[in-house]
Amino acid sequence: QVQLVESGGGLVQPGGSLRLSCAGSGFTLGSYTIGWFREVPGKDREGVSCIGTSGGFTNYADSVKGRFTISRDSAGNTVYLQMNNLKPEDTAVYYCAVDLDSSGNYYCSRGIDDYDYWGQGTQVTVSS
Repeated sequence: QVQLVESGGGLVQPGGSLRLSCAGSGFTLGSYTIGWFREVPGKDREGVSCIGTSGGFTNYADSVKGRFTISRDSAGNTVYLQMNNLKPEDTAVYYCAVDLDSSGNYYCSRGIDDYDYWGQGTQVTVSS
């Protein structure tokens, strides 16, 4: 059974940092592309970042470029989203997702429709 679990969300002041983690079970997380998405009530879910299977290719939304960094751990069991210089507009529920059609893919997509399984989400709130 494929499962994804996000952790690391919380309340942080503007300019602060958080690191989100995405752990997978029921599949080898390191063999597939992983995406991070966020959703605010009343708005469409947004693709924030993604990482290819080798970790050599990453992609970011313009709104987070230079502030967020996606990475994989060396064992390939966890994908991280390091979020620096957080802004109030980064407040959202953050989800990770896996594209099970992407085995061995170097590249990745931030398209929501490309992903098959989703975690339950973790809340990030940026406020003073």
